[in-house]
Amino acid sequence: MALLPTLRVAEGALPFGVLLPGDPARALRIAQKLEKPEELAKNREFHSYRGLWKGVPVGVVSTGVGAPGAAICAEEAIRAGARILVRVGTAGSLHASIQDGHLVVALGAARAEGTTPRLLPLEFPALADPEVAAALFAEAQRLGAPVHRGIVVTLDAFYRGVLDLGLDVYAQSGALAVEMECAAIFCVALLRGARAGAILAIDGSARLAAQGHYNPHREVVGRAVDLEIEAALNALVHLQRAFGERGCP
Repeated sequence: MALLPTLRVAEGALPFGVLLPGDPARALRIAQKLEKPEELAKNREFHSYRGLWKGVPVGVVSTGVGAPGAAICAEEAIRAGARILVRVGTAGSLHASIQDGHLVVALGAARAEGTTPRLLPLEFPALADPEVAAALFAEAQRLGAPVHRGIVVTLDAFYRGVLDLGLDVYAQSGALAVEMECAAIFCVALLRGARAGAILAIDGSARLAAQGHYNPHREVVGRAVDLEIEAALNALVHLQRAFGERGCP
């Protein structure tokens, strides 16, 4: 069977539900939590695994950093069999009330990146699937995590240059946090008839990170990442069982 060109996995190799972390190391971290983990492929930043969580098949594929790679990953993951895509990542907060170690479930994403305008008109929103978002929020609450839900910003730039990144405008508009992949994953899923969501661990202030003050390698962030992984895996189990009873989305 021919392998997909970028993920280097075969069509049908991925389960119904797949987690999409950005970091290949986080993909391995998730895979090591699974029963009977199996490495499928490693190509560039795209590391793919599958295994069982509570007896339910799940997949894990890293997207790398940014919307272009995330869009490629989502596209090929769907071609490989995924029908539920859940980004499991980190984000920078836009509000003092959303603190380091908190979780954010994205209901949608502002498309402040260069990939999705090549796929859909800018007037078309990048929305998470409501059932996926609800399951992620419920599981995070069940684990006792401090969790918020709302709009995030998917932005290409991380460090500020001479131009303003517009973070104050996004914050005043009600966006909760800034990250780099959600909009691409949401738009590709909408285009291809899949469902997508995202749960994000806050690893600092987006404004301070843009100025170069950024350290995600702290215990408070590590604990939040562990919580979001468990919440996402539990949500996939719930969603796959629910969709199995009602038929595939």
